[in-house]
Amino acid sequence: MSVSINALFNVAGKVAVVTGGSRGIGRMIAEAYVENGVKTYITARKGEACKQTASELNQMGECIALPVDLSTSDGRAQFVSEMKAREKKLDILVNNAGAAWGAPYEEYPEDGYDKVMDINVKAIFMLTRDLLPLLAKDARPENPSRVINIGSIDGLRVSSTDNFAYGASKAAVHFLTKNLAVRLAGKGLTVNAIAPGPFESNMMSHLLSQFRDKIESENPLGRIGNPTDMAGLAVYLASPATSYMTGQIIALDGGRHLGARQD
Repeated sequence: MSVSINALFNVAGKVAVVTGGSRGIGRMIAEAYVENGVKTYITARKGEACKQTASELNQMGECIALPVDLSTSDGRAQFVSEMKAREKKLDILVNNAGAAWGAPYEEYPEDGYDKVMDINVKAIFMLTRDLLPLLAKDARPENPSRVINIGSIDGLRVSSTDNFAYGASKAAVHFLTKNLAVRLAGKGLTVNAIAPGPFESNMMSHLLSQFRDKIESENPLGRIGNPTDMAGLAVYLASPATSYMTGQIIALDGGRHLGARQD
């Protein structure tokens, strides 16, 4: 039995997919993997942004851009076909791509609700299912492949914002994580979720531009998350240290989902 730090947290040589990997939390995770020797595929709807990020991350390792729209059946089929043509197996799938839609309850549009649910929940279910042959290849309980879903603390608490579909979708991601953890364990997969609080991202940019001081002052640790916070947990969940962990929803939020700061 080896308990050396290098052995416990080594992810070098693995192959990963990070959806929504061109910016925000997805980029934080992709960069952490690339820098630590993981061959990392990133995908996003905006092709140029996806390719630009891959070009930048290639300065520290191997990153491949495969831009598609994973919210559509055709986009998912294209991506899965490309992955099967390029790789014999997949070690890590990070389901990060997501969307939000804010509107007053009385005016909340049906197409906005559907868009959030399709991207945040349906796409995770379908993409994980379709990539299962690659994920299960050579996977076993002692050395499992990893599925890491990105949820949100808005799936753990009732948010004060008008993103009604977003919170519901992330709660669904958390339950889907638990369901898949049980169903896919026998195939040699672990399935866990990260539930982030506020991080620097395009989705949070509007709120942070107006209420950053308030958001930070209410956080028990007095700040928002940074790339190192996300990188550490993403590498941990992909490493040998978590081979026996599955079905867990890990809040990464400075304790904010538990309540506001008490001084």
